[in-house]
Amino acid sequence: MRDMLRYRGRRAASIENDALRVTVLEEGGHIAEIADKATGVNPLWTPEWPSIEPSTYDRAAHGLYGDGVDAPLLAGLMGHNVCLDIFGGPSEDEARAGLPVHGEVSTARFEIEATPTSLTMRAPLRQAQLHFERRIDLVDRGVRVREQVENISGTDRPVGWTEHVTLGPPFLDSRTEFRAPATRSRVFEGTFGPADYLTSGADFDWPHAPRAGGGTHDLRRFPGANPSSAYTAQLVDPAREHGCFVAFAPASRLAFGYVWRRADFPWLGIWEENRARAAAPWNRGAVTRGMEFGVSPFPETRRQMIDRGPLFGTRSCGWIPARGRAVVEYWAILRPADAIPEELDWPR
Repeated sequence: MRDMLRYRGRRAASIENDALRVTVLEEGGHIAEIADKATGVNPLWTPEWPSIEPSTYDRAAHGLYGDGVDAPLLAGLMGHNVCLDIFGGPSEDEARAGLPVHGEVSTARFEIEATPTSLTMRAPLRQAQLHFERRIDLVDRGVRVREQVENISGTDRPVGWTEHVTLGPPFLDSRTEFRAPATRSRVFEGTFGPADYLTSGADFDWPHAPRAGGGTHDLRRFPGANPSSAYTAQLVDPAREHGCFVAFAPASRLAFGYVWRRADFPWLGIWEENRARAAAPWNRGAVTRGMEFGVSPFPETRRQMIDRGPLFGTRSCGWIPARGRAVVEYWAILRPADAIPEELDWPR
């Protein structure tokens, strides 16, 4: 492969065409950048704190990232990360065994092969006994992603598998609009963050989420004025073959979003952290919105995921058969726009 480059101090690889540049990180495999070359805008979130390679994280030396179980992930988090084989935190036993938040894939070291317009990434997940592979191809203003997870164990495996796409400034601000073909939704059950403003555990019809103090909030808009925290789970319309979300930034006049097969990922989680968390490394400085499509509605432990069972008549976890594999494909699209498209079509 070509020599690894540096991206914000991290080892990385990039591909580009006349319109877009895509950059991935060697450790964690995160898609750190899908940049519009004409404007220089990357809709994906770059954390406000310094980013380091997960392999260099040391709890005693890196207090900057806090002292929670999520610190190793936060030290290297950037842009779009994959959550596998859990979506959420590990159990106490799993944490003692060294399993990170959202699974080991987010801190694994990837082998990367690159051509001018494609990347192939591979990483063994030894604790989970899975092998993860991703191929990224640039096609005009689209980014085609194909992921394969192989179960190398002799048992059927229940898995959480979520594409944790997080948007940030300058693309994300109080004027950014969102669209998604969602139906039934539920607010996170319990306390999600220090500035929760939605009614805990409430069911609602997309996009009007009930506020804790009365009234509703239209989730098609980002409430950027005051500190806020929230998580809601949206069921992608069961009548559709494809799910999607699209975001529009008036300042840069760009529309950005993803489209996927609903049979692969029936859920869209919306995570909001808007200058709310006081603890390190957040320090009330992060402005983010996660648009997270996956097999599970909520970030939770493996046992909670399995015990939850179906929600709104739809499964809450995925399965990979013994010695078998699962393959998904999805697209990211970034293009100029004068207004927000109501949805994204599967590229032909």
